[in-house]
Amino acid sequence: MYDAFEQSVARYGDLPFLRSPESATKTYADSSITYTYNETLRLSNSLAAAYKNMGVGPGDRVAVAYDARLDVYLHLLALNAVGASIVPLNSSASDSELLYVIQHSDSKIVVSSDEHLARIKDIISELVDRIALGGAELDTGGKFPGMTGAGLTTEAALLYTSGTTGKPKGCMLSNEYFLAIGVWYNALGGICSMDSGDRLLTALPPNHMNALATSFTAMMLCGGCVVQLDRFHPSSWWQTAREEKATIIHCLGVMVAMLLTFPEHADDNFSGKIKFCFGPGSDPRHQGKFEDRFGFPLIEAWAMTETGAGGITIADKDPRHVGERCIGVPSPSMDYRIVDENDNDVGNGDPGELLVRSTGNNPRFMFFSGYYKDEKATEEGWQGGWWHTGDVVRQGPDDSLFFVDRRKNVIRRSGENISAVEVEAVLLRHETVHSCAVCAVPDEIRGDEVFAIIVLRNGAEPGDGLAAGLFDHCLQHLTYFKVPGYIAFADELPLTASQKVSRGEVKSLAGTILDAGQCNDMRHLKKRRK
Repeated sequence: MYDAFEQSVARYGDLPFLRSPESATKTYADSSITYTYNETLRLSNSLAAAYKNMGVGPGDRVAVAYDARLDVYLHLLALNAVGASIVPLNSSASDSELLYVIQHSDSKIVVSSDEHLARIKDIISELVDRIALGGAELDTGGKFPGMTGAGLTTEAALLYTSGTTGKPKGCMLSNEYFLAIGVWYNALGGICSMDSGDRLLTALPPNHMNALATSFTAMMLCGGCVVQLDRFHPSSWWQTAREEKATIIHCLGVMVAMLLTFPEHADDNFSGKIKFCFGPGSDPRHQGKFEDRFGFPLIEAWAMTETGAGGITIADKDPRHVGERCIGVPSPSMDYRIVDENDNDVGNGDPGELLVRSTGNNPRFMFFSGYYKDEKATEEGWQGGWWHTGDVVRQGPDDSLFFVDRRKNVIRRSGENISAVEVEAVLLRHETVHSCAVCAVPDEIRGDEVFAIIVLRNGAEPGDGLAAGLFDHCLQHLTYFKVPGYIAFADELPLTASQKVSRGEVKSLAGTILDAGQCNDMRHLKKRRK
C-alpha cells in the first residue's frame, strides 16, 4: 500500500489528499487541517523513521487512539512503510473493551492523542513496553530509510468486529485487501465514477473498514481527497458538504434516516454537485425519498469486513430497484450460492443464506486473512470452501440480489455490529440475573435496537430501579451502543427441545413485549463517551 501511495504522490503531489474542516478539529487545533499528497508523504515518512528507531518492524502491531483524526491515516501509511500493522482504537469503548483489544492484538506500542493519554496509561498499566505520547514524540523530522520486505500478503491492519460468539474478533487485513477494495471502487465507473477532482466527505470512523480501507484507498489511488469529520453532525451536514465542495459522500442508513427528518429547504438539491452517496444499509423506504429530495443517487451495497472486495456487491447499474433493498448483481469475480440451513441450494427466488468466495484457484483472494488467534472460527466461516455470511438474500429474475434478513445472532445498530452473546455475558455477571436473552428489535432511525429479556434470581424485584442498575452495569463494561435500549423482565425464556434458548421465539416475544409497552425504554440514556 505504501508503494501505491508513493506512485500517487508522483502523480498528484500538490493536490489535497487528507482534510478535516475546522468544525472537526476545534477540540485540538485552531483551524482546519489539510495535507497534500506531498505533505502526507513527508509526515508519514517522519513517523516511519520514528517507528523504526523505536524498534517497530515487520510483524509488529501498534494500537492507535486518535479516533477520527487525520493522524490515523498518517500512522497507517507509516506503519505500512515499516511492514507493521495498525490497530485503530475507539475511545468510546469501555476500559475493559479497550484493554481487551490492546492485549488480544499483542500490540507492541500504544500511540494516543493527548486527550486520551491519561486514560490509556491507566488502562494498559504495565501491559506494553511503552506508550508513545501522541504525534509530538514520534515526529522526529528524520528521513525514512526505505521500505522493508513487506508484500501483498503482509498484514496492514487488524480491525475488531463483533460476531456471534461473544468477544470481538480481530480481522487481519492485508495489503492485498486494501488495494483490491480501492481498485474495485475506482473501476465501477458510471454513476460511481471518481477522479483526482473528487472530494469524499465521510463521518465514518477509521476503526471500521468503510473509512480505513474503502474511502481512504479509493481516494489515494485516484488522486482524490478524503474529507474526514470527527463524527456525524446531522444539523450541519449539508452546510459542511457545501463548504467542502463534496462530490461524493459516505453514509450509513441511520444517517440517511436522520437527514430526512429535517424540514425541506429550497437549497436541498445537490444535482450536478454531488455525484452519489455510498450508503449501504439504508431503509428501503428512504432511498427514493432521499434521491428525489437531494438530487443524486443513494447507492446500496453489501460487504463484510471479512469479505473485502472478494465478496462485495453494489447496486450501481440499472435497474437498481430503488426502494427494494437491492444490493446489486454479483460481479464476475465473485462466486456465490444461496442456501438453506443445511447448505443446500434454494429454489429460484427463494430466500437463503448468501455464501461467497472469489472465482479462480484462490477462493480467499481479496478476503480477510483470518481471525487473529482464532483459526477455528476462521475455518468454520469457510466451511465447505465458501464464506458463510449469515445474511439472508433472495435473487430476482434479472440476477439482482435483495437483502432479506440476518441469520446470525448479530444486531446491526447505526452501522455497528453488536454480538447478542457479548451483551448477554455482561448481563449474566450482575448478581440479580439468573438468565437472559438479547436480540434485535426494529428501530425507525437506527435500523436495529438492542432488546434484553431478563429472568431474575429469587428475591430480586423487577422495576425501573433495577432496570437502571442493569443499564449502568452494562455501560461499565460495553461501548454505549451495545448497551440494551430496552430491558424487559420475564418469568422464563422460550427454550428448544434441547433446552437451548429459542432465538426465533425470543425475537417474536421481544416484538410482542415492545408493542405492548411492557418494557423499560432506556434509549435516551445511550450516549457517546465525551
